[in-house]
Amino acid sequence: MDTYVNLKQVGRNVLLAICDCELLGKTLREGKIVFQVKEEFYKGGKVTVEEALAMIENSTIVNMVGKNCVEKAIEKGYVHPEAILEIEGIPHAQIIKL
Repeated sequence: MDTYVNLKQVGRNVLLAICDCELLGKTLREGKIVFQVKEEFYKGGKVTVEEALAMIENSTIVNMVGKNCVEKAIEKGYVHPEAILEIEGIPHAQIIKL
């Protein structure tokens, strides 16, 4: 399964954005939450989920959205299952390394 990844240097941080390919460009809504999976934020290279997760090691901030990438991040121990926010049934997770 492929994902889009976008890796950026932001000050002293390395920001990694990951999204499942089918979500790119979509807007998710639930209650007062409006979450846009914007191309300018998420679209970089297209890689496998495993390749995307390997990039977490060298990132200080990670933003991910999608069942495939978030479930794999939980399996690998990067994200705790209770730290997931679901929007329209789609999981979203953030990792911040201090």
